[in-house]
Amino acid sequence: SRPRSLCSPQGFLYTAPVREQGNIYKPNNKMMADELSEKAVHDVHTKEIDLVNRDPKHLNDDVVKIDFEDVIAEPEGTHSFDGIWKASFTTFTVTKYWFYRLLSAIFGIPMALIWGIYFAILSFLHIWAVVPCIRSYLIEIQCISRVYSICIHTFCDPLFEAVGRVFSSIRATVRKEI
Repeated sequence: SRPRSLCSPQGFLYTAPVREQGNIYKPNNKMMADELSEKAVHDVHTKEIDLVNRDPKHLNDDVVKIDFEDVIAEPEGTHSFDGIWKASFTTFTVTKYWFYRLLSAIFGIPMALIWGIYFAILSFLHIWAVVPCIRSYLIEIQCISRVYSICIHTFCDPLFEAVGRVFSSIRATVRKEI
């Protein structure tokens, strides 16, 4: 829609601002309506996950990156047969790989369920209990703080001021006698 010309009470012509895109609840143009419906379809729970980089925040970089060389090492002068060393390496690596997959296949979904419930409870308690309690405490302590401040300024300030004046008249000199 185009801005329309209006006459002001002073007789000047001016244009009334009209939003071309319309209201976010009732968009005028089709492009904005399509964007809103596209945003509504994109949900946090249905987002795409990266199957290549499964630790994008590097949570387990220093904990579970254990290779054969981190566990088994032969110092100089104490070497097994090369074939035994290669077979040990392969056995360790393949066993670790497949046993992890087996454990994650058996326990992965139940553990995800348990951790999902745990973090849901934690979020619920934080949102509905902890933060309101802290906010309530801060509001109440602010009132108590004002009363405490008034009491301190009423009773302690004159006392400390008087003691300060008494001690301010004391002069100390240091002499060195030979």
